[in-house]
Amino acid sequence: MQRVAQDWLVLDLTHGSGTALGITTGLQFLPLLLFSLWGGVVADRYPKRLILMFTQAIMGGLALILGVLALTGEVRIWHVYVLAFALGLVTVVDNPTRQTFAVEMVGPADMPNAIALNSAVFNMGRIAGPAVAGLVISAVGTPVTFVVNAASYVAVIIGLKLMRPSELHPTEPKRRTKGQLREALAYVKARPTLWTLMLLVFFVATFGMNFQVTNALMSRLVFHTGAGAFGLGSTVFAAGALVGALLAARRKNPGIRLLVMTAFAFGTLEVLSGMVPSFWSFLVVLFPIGVVLLTFTTAANSATQLGTTAEMRGRVMGLYLLVFLGGAPLGSPLVGWVGQAFGPRISLVAGGAISAVAAGVVALIFAHSRSLRVRDYLRPAMLLKPAR
Repeated sequence: MQRVAQDWLVLDLTHGSGTALGITTGLQFLPLLLFSLWGGVVADRYPKRLILMFTQAIMGGLALILGVLALTGEVRIWHVYVLAFALGLVTVVDNPTRQTFAVEMVGPADMPNAIALNSAVFNMGRIAGPAVAGLVISAVGTPVTFVVNAASYVAVIIGLKLMRPSELHPTEPKRRTKGQLREALAYVKARPTLWTLMLLVFFVATFGMNFQVTNALMSRLVFHTGAGAFGLGSTVFAAGALVGALLAARRKNPGIRLLVMTAFAFGTLEVLSGMVPSFWSFLVVLFPIGVVLLTFTTAANSATQLGTTAEMRGRVMGLYLLVFLGGAPLGSPLVGWVGQAFGPRISLVAGGAISAVAAGVVALIFAHSRSLRVRDYLRPAMLLKPAR
């Protein structure tokens, strides 16, 4: 909700500047590019439930500040830039902690399903939030959306507070030692399946998953619709995403074939979405895009966590989130600039083409690599043989 309301506010303040929209998104994700690995270290080093209570409180406070500025009419574009960057700083720690905390809420027997369901919720939040935000903006305005979002954090904090620590399954905190970042990088480097997966995720997320920018530009500049239609588009996308997330959550050990096929299908459909003639045909294409995109991202998240040991999971997820979200400072401003200079349609076509080509390249890497067996791809870490 925060991101969509923030984007709509930027478009209002800058009279529809795609470049300003891309800069805002880039600033929000820049801390992930710079500090994600350290966020993973924090997640491994301290009690995760306590970390989340602090990060959620700060994120709610930032939303409230922007809401008050917007309600009073004092908001300026530089306010949005600063608060977006601050939100990104908190997200650096919150994201890997939240991802790995799901494992601590269940026992080892339920770990694969818990990871899959949590990654489905994680990705659904990135899709459903814009849908709700578009409807709220249409009904009561952008400033109120920030306030509603700020209030929602209270429920999260209460939920964390009410948890019974005795029923959790905490991982023993990692003591502070030198070389913990290098250890995580070496761990991933020694496992080709992990770094190849992250390579595919980087290209799809950086150049293809920019619907936060492209949907707003398509709605406003191509189809000339308001916030209500923008919210409808996000809702259709969210409906497809829900189907995709649930399909992916059913798979305990996602394979490389599923990841490559869904990444390629996503890229192809995104190219198609940039070529459709009307808003209604655009809506039709958004549904299957949501299905394949959430199938891909949920499966990738689950595969990464299942292929990682408990003591390394926080740092590896920090690296995963770096490639998943950290490319936005590059991709979002670039997509925003392309959308403004050449039109939003070109942004979608280019992003989809890059995603499809990346899927094809990764498929070729696996096809020509005799050292990897697809059927053994990313089994749970406790079943993997130690890397030589």
